[in-house]
Amino acid sequence: MSAFELRKNALVSASTGEKRDIQYPHKADGKPRYPSEIFGENVFTLKTMAKALPKPIFASFLKQRRGRQNLDKTTADSIAHAVRVWAMDRGATHYTHWFQPQTGSTAEKHDAFLSLVTNFTPGGEENTPFDQFSGSQLLQSEPDASSFPSGGMRTTFEARGYTIWDTSSSMFVQQGPNGTSILYIPSVYISYNGDALDEKTVLLRSNSVLSRASAGLVNLLEPEAHVSYVYTTLGTEQEFFLVDRKMYSLRPDLKITGRTLVGQLPPRHQQLEDHYFGRIPSRVLNAISEMELECLRLGIPIKTRHNEVAPAQFEVAPIFEEASVAVDHNLQTMDVLHKVAHRHNLRVLYHEKPFKGINGSGKHCNWAIATDRGENLLDPTVRPETNYRFVIFLLAVLRALDQHAPLLRVAISSSSNDHRLGAQEAPPGIISAFLGDQLNEVLDAIEENRPIKNFSVPQFQSIKVGGTILDLKVSGLPHISRDLTDRNRTSPFAFTGNKFEFRAVGSKQSPSFPVTVLNCAVTAAIHEITDALRAQMGSKPSLSDDDKLTVIRKFIKLTKAVRFEGDNYSAEWVAEAERRGLPNIKTTPEAFTYLLNEKHVNMLTKETGIFTESELRSRYHILNERYAKDIIIEAETLKTLVAQQILPAAFDYRKSIAESAAALVTLGVDRSPEVAALEELTPLVLTLQTELKKLSVAVADLVDNESDDANEHAQAACDNVVPAISRLRDAADALEIVVADKHWPLPKYTELLLTV
Repeated sequence: MSAFELRKNALVSASTGEKRDIQYPHKADGKPRYPSEIFGENVFTLKTMAKALPKPIFASFLKQRRGRQNLDKTTADSIAHAVRVWAMDRGATHYTHWFQPQTGSTAEKHDAFLSLVTNFTPGGEENTPFDQFSGSQLLQSEPDASSFPSGGMRTTFEARGYTIWDTSSSMFVQQGPNGTSILYIPSVYISYNGDALDEKTVLLRSNSVLSRASAGLVNLLEPEAHVSYVYTTLGTEQEFFLVDRKMYSLRPDLKITGRTLVGQLPPRHQQLEDHYFGRIPSRVLNAISEMELECLRLGIPIKTRHNEVAPAQFEVAPIFEEASVAVDHNLQTMDVLHKVAHRHNLRVLYHEKPFKGINGSGKHCNWAIATDRGENLLDPTVRPETNYRFVIFLLAVLRALDQHAPLLRVAISSSSNDHRLGAQEAPPGIISAFLGDQLNEVLDAIEENRPIKNFSVPQFQSIKVGGTILDLKVSGLPHISRDLTDRNRTSPFAFTGNKFEFRAVGSKQSPSFPVTVLNCAVTAAIHEITDALRAQMGSKPSLSDDDKLTVIRKFIKLTKAVRFEGDNYSAEWVAEAERRGLPNIKTTPEAFTYLLNEKHVNMLTKETGIFTESELRSRYHILNERYAKDIIIEAETLKTLVAQQILPAAFDYRKSIAESAAALVTLGVDRSPEVAALEELTPLVLTLQTELKKLSVAVADLVDNESDDANEHAQAACDNVVPAISRLRDAADALEIVVADKHWPLPKYTELLLTV
């Protein structure tokens, strides 16, 4: 069957194929179950654990969870027995330690609950089967540490590593094969020597140090508060594309690299601005609805679903949770959506830029800090100008950006996110913060020691950040509240009411590392502000308002450079950022160099203790190596695609035109249209061949002359191979325009984007 026939069959199947429908759960009386009744039914929650364990055992576990004692064998065995029975009652036959190696995804190894005991009788050996799950099996497992990225910390002959149960994240069961289930145990992953080899260990460390620093600062500002624990909250807005699976299977570039390496935009794509918040296609809605149902059972609070800007692009977003749990839930959501999409003959694409020329996908991370009393430390309240606690924590975040913006750029850098950053759809490589006119006025007024300007009702002298009232001047419509802070979608780090939205994070990456880096930078800033407050307080028993204002004014001045309210895409901002001394980090290899910058290393290792130097160097090596490998894979894939599919298609089309022209000559008919078509086609084919050779040379040179310095190798890939890929793509895309559709071997953007 020809490539064109395969394309045509896939298109017909996408339009006429059988649609999958599932039944929403109902009660015994036939009424639908409420989402709250389904929520978390496949999660071994603290409430479930409390019912399954003796009270002293459960109390012992809670003490361990709060860091007050180690988990003893009796408690571990009791929990293991309880969770095994609970899981097996739900069809579980296997368990797995589920962890986050530095691969950009999760990892798991399934072990069965089934065990055998061997008895030797006079009649011979007899095996008796039984189900077993011990406390030691719950607490740790041993994957092969040499087979995961380790940045040189583990070699093939140093294979031992450990996964250890993260007791702060609940265990859960997920659907397995043939009607069975699997018990998942969220875990951290370390080397034999105790080095972090994963994303979660450092996230948990950063949560801990930020908690201590923040609680100390709150109690210094408000001695009566008695705050003992502070935690970060996170909400991840997950963007993605959904395409027909048969179309996807005919695109080797999508299958291998996650993005299309060739392809022309259709005449209509996103320029009419009619897809965003439009009607969700029924096939997609069915898939997302099934995903939401599975997430409900897993205790993942998906709140929002909608069309995104580009065709075939969508978003789901959860209710905010404690950061490490939110990260787990985001990775679970991505996994569930992948599986559910497959059932609906769809393929989910998490690549930041799977289609050239239309919007890419991000993972907006909404981040805030809250106390154990439930107070959001980034809530401005009604009078932010006198809420010194809020202002100080706001300044701590700004100081984090001021001092360590390059680290945040490192945390969101990858070969795939490079295609998106600064592309008039996502924040650029300059890290700045947007606060809005009102909060900027609050900071300016405090700095200048003057009354604040009024943005709402004239008789009030304070700003109510909660909003003003909008009268729509339509009698049948109610008055609505207007936020006093507008949104700036071009800002990489925007304050949005009571949280910061880190918009530059890529859609396919784990949020762990960006949140870890943010936590570290904010912790360092809190330490600096706390020291300044203590110095200002001197021997006094507590801080006065004047003490607080003195320190506040100091840090307002120090952090002015990172505050920007305008268009982050504009050339004017690039020039202004340079004048302010803000780094404009344009490429991923350039960003990686900042990870080993002395200032940032000191903060990450000595000031906060989140990383060891060996862990940082390991991560640096892994990031650079991954970048170079990604580029080489893309280059080799494009070379194969052009040589084996696109060039042969162009040759076939030339041949058909030439044969047509020759036949017309024998008939004495004018052949000039065919000759003109050949004259247009031939230079394009020659250009494609030339650029293919250039890419082949660039890749061979990169591979044959690999530098011992991982960053030099990544930089060489960026400087030499990436432009060659782009030029070859341009040549292929120019051919797509002129080659007859029946000769083109690959599903086109029209078919990929407009058939769901």
